[in-house]
Amino acid sequence: MTQNASHEPDGASAAYLAGLRARLTADGCTVTDSEWRGCPVVAAHRADRRARWFGTKAELFVLAAAVPQADVAALEGFTLWAMERAKSLRGGIPGARNVTLVLPALVSARVQPEAAQWAAHDARTVDSTVVSRPVTVECGRGVSRTTLYRGRVVWGGLFTKHVLEKAGRYFT
Repeated sequence: MTQNASHEPDGASAAYLAGLRARLTADGCTVTDSEWRGCPVVAAHRADRRARWFGTKAELFVLAAAVPQADVAALEGFTLWAMERAKSLRGGIPGARNVTLVLPALVSARVQPEAAQWAAHDARTVDSTVVSRPVTVECGRGVSRTTLYRGRVVWGGLFTKHVLEKAGRYFT
């Protein structure tokens, strides 16, 4: 990732993050600010429990940062950071947690094709307790292109439809 001195997002990325913050808030997420490698991060969290999930709970974390350029190394580093952060913040009693889902997103006017391919390839897991679906959002020139893995996963597969619905709602 090429970083500029100020780490301030460009206009399109800043506008996208502002819209993302509004969509997360409107959906009932708790939204806060964080920082990753000097870049501001929009951080959101929500927990859902549904009868069709046999009464289990899904905790969803969304962490999005605007970067000058999204490449594979930056997306991989951000994904690992986001998963560890979610793991440290999730609720519940150890051993009784249900599933922690993470949507780590890098927003940029310049997303390298390899980064988008890495995001679309598969979901990632940590200790078989945290499942992430990395996201790239390429925005600029009045359009945005979102890439993430849309397939099923073994661990947390019961929540696939839920996390994809939320990703579709947030990353428009």
